[in-house]
Amino acid sequence: MKHEIFETNVIVLALAIVVTISIGGLVQIVPLYTMEQTFEKVEGMRPYSPLEQAGRNIYIREGCYTCHSQQIRPFRDEVERYGHYSLAAESMYDHPFQWGSKRTGPDLARVGGKYSNAWHAEHMIDPRAVVPESVMPHYPFLAEKELNFDDASAHLKTLAMVGVPYSEEQIAKAVEDFTVQAQGEDGEGDVDAFLARYPKAAIGDFDGNPEKITELDALISYLQMLGTLVDFTKFKPELARR
Repeated sequence: MKHEIFETNVIVLALAIVVTISIGGLVQIVPLYTMEQTFEKVEGMRPYSPLEQAGRNIYIREGCYTCHSQQIRPFRDEVERYGHYSLAAESMYDHPFQWGSKRTGPDLARVGGKYSNAWHAEHMIDPRAVVPESVMPHYPFLAEKELNFDDASAHLKTLAMVGVPYSEEQIAKAVEDFTVQAQGEDGEGDVDAFLARYPKAAIGDFDGNPEKITELDALISYLQMLGTLVDFTKFKPELARR
């Protein structure tokens, strides 16, 4: 039999596996280098603000991605429950992306603006106080731990090195913007200048405690922007415009 040589010679079998995997990899990778872009850019996308980025770091640190995906598949049941299917462009500044495949809890790709800051704060402190059937752990320490992000500029500068388009002004103003977003109109910073750098960012006290900026402030600011940057009433897929 023709396949006997592969079954009786481990070296030949290993070489055949390497060749097969190489061909499969090339078929997937080479086309990407021949395309002008691997995903269509959409209006409204921007890098995370310093406070949102800090919140995203906490989201990853606490393993939220293990129970919540951030990817709405283009199926009717998912779109009707969660909203417009996810676009690749919505994750273009994520390092790493948070698509996920496990949903112990609901998908969070469109959670921004769906609930109030107070709801999110209560949910993180005691999930079953707002969702009785929830199996989510509680995170009261996030509301107690004051957040220091003095290295925000260095953080943004590092992300810029891997392609996130932070401007020199955004990097220079990172620590200031971190404070402005958390304090909002009640603070001393220039809110208008902040919003010019980060359109559609939610501002103000997030955790209900204006006395300090906590990890909960940052996490809620991140959750409140998810899925809010693209105006899907105006969005038309690139293929539909051709």
